[in-house]
Order: sequence, then C-alpha cells, then structure tokens
Amino acid sequence: MDFPDDLKYHPEHMWVRLEEGGEATVGISDFAQDQLGTVIYVDLPDEEQELSVGEELGAVESAKSVSDLISPVTGVVLEVNRVLEDTPDLINQEPYTGGWIARVKLEDLAELDELLDAGEYEAETE
Repeated sequence: MDFPDDLKYHPEHMWVRLEEGGEATVGISDFAQDQLGTVIYVDLPDEEQELSVGEELGAVESAKSVSDLISPVTGVVLEVNRVLEDTPDLINQEPYTGGWIARVKLEDLAELDELLDAGEYEAETE
C-alpha cells in the first residue's frame, strides 16, 4: 500500500495535494481503490461545483460496490479528470497521478491542517 508523504488524507479515503495558488488536486487513496477492486465507472463532480468538507462530490462504481466520494476540502471545482470517463480503472493503476478526480480552488487553506498526514492515515487503515 502506498501513502505518499506529500499528501493529506481525509478519513473517507480521499487525498489532497496542495498546488500553487491555493489550488488542490484530490483523488481516491491507494487503500480505497484496493478495497473497491476494479473501478468500472466514475461519477465526476461538475466544473464550478461548490464543495464542502464531508459532502458528496461524486461516486465510484466497481464490480463490488458503489461508493460515494466525500470531499476532503471546501472550494470550487476548477477541472475534472475527463480521462476517467473512458478509463475509470486508471484510479486503480495510478491513484495518485493519472487517476486524480478534480482540481479545486480552496476556500480555506487552514482546512488542510485538519486532515491526516501519511502516517496517521496509514494507521487508520490498519
């Protein structure tokens, strides 16, 4: 299982990478994609959609189940990963790179302090 140190993690198995200019990239953790199995469909958020921490931003479907994606941050969706529409299993192959879900303009950078670091998240998954 991979838990990159440069990311923050939400207990609902989403990760956040802080980018320049108060933007962030969000996606599903390696742990979550492993638990789901092969992802066969992703319901992406809409561009310009307003997100709040803890609210649903989309969903993923696998052969095993359908799971809601819970927003780890508050902000506005700037871009979604349209590649996932045709190749949803990219989440399984590259959860922290090509399998990202959305880029978000953060409303409050201080929210990141409330998220788990890699060690804390790894401990939560054991």
